[in-house]
Order: sequence, then C-alpha cells, then structure tokens
Amino acid sequence: MGACGTSSNLQTGDARVVRVVDGDTIVVSLSGRDEHVRLIGVDTPETVDPRRPVGCYGAEASWHTKTLLPVGTAVRLERDVEARDRYGRLLAYVFRRSDGMFINEALLRDGYGQLLTIPPNVAQVRRFRAAQASARRSGAGLWSACSHQ
Repeated sequence: MGACGTSSNLQTGDARVVRVVDGDTIVVSLSGRDEHVRLIGVDTPETVDPRRPVGCYGAEASWHTKTLLPVGTAVRLERDVEARDRYGRLLAYVFRRSDGMFINEALLRDGYGQLLTIPPNVAQVRRFRAAQASARRSGAGLWSACSHQ
C-alpha cells in the first residue's frame, strides 16, 4: 500500500459514482470502499464550503456534473503523478464508461469551470487549455454569466 492507503500501482481504476459533492468533486465506490475524488485540472465555483459564499455559476456547475454523472454511473479513473491531494481525496481524470466522455475536459469545454493547473499533475494541461479557450471565446456558461478579471 502506498500513501493514504491506496495501492501504489493504481494507474487506472473502474468505479461507480456514489454521489456528486460539487462541480469538481465526486464520491465513487472503488475496490469496495467509498472514495472522494477531486477532478484534476478543473476548478468549478464553490458551493459547499461553509466559510465561503456560493460562487457565481456554482449551483449550475454542480447540477451539470450531476447530470453527467448520475448515481450509479460507471467511470474509469486515471491518475497523474500525485495520487491524493492535501485533503486525502484521490486526484483523477474521470471518464464515463458508457461513451468515454472525459468529464474534466467536458466541464471546461462547456463553461462550468476554469483551468486549475497544479504541478506535477499536468498531463492534460494542453487539452484543458484548448477546452477553456473554446468556452471563453463562445461565452459558454460562466464565461458569460460571471464577471472575470
């Protein structure tokens, strides 16, 4: 077992969605246990932190993730360099099994989140930059609903 109780050779894993916490965090059943998963590379507006107000387009982002990943959805998780964040959540690229949709990228492309690059987990950063640029150009989601500096 590696850090935080994960097997050190977990490169990919099959899981089922238990619930969506917010736009960029889900809970999955993986190897018989529930795991919080933080989607790598995307930051959606805050909705659950009691110390912060709900962010512009936060409710919409959470709803969108729930529509993409309803309870019971089979997903494939792929990790990058780091397995977990400082809160103990698994860090993963999430793919819907039924059609291969890359959820992290879809959230950026559809304007429900912004690029969040935290090295060394940068394997998909070019793809994510392109998705965000497309959403921004077209005014998708939060890019037209919220004011940005």
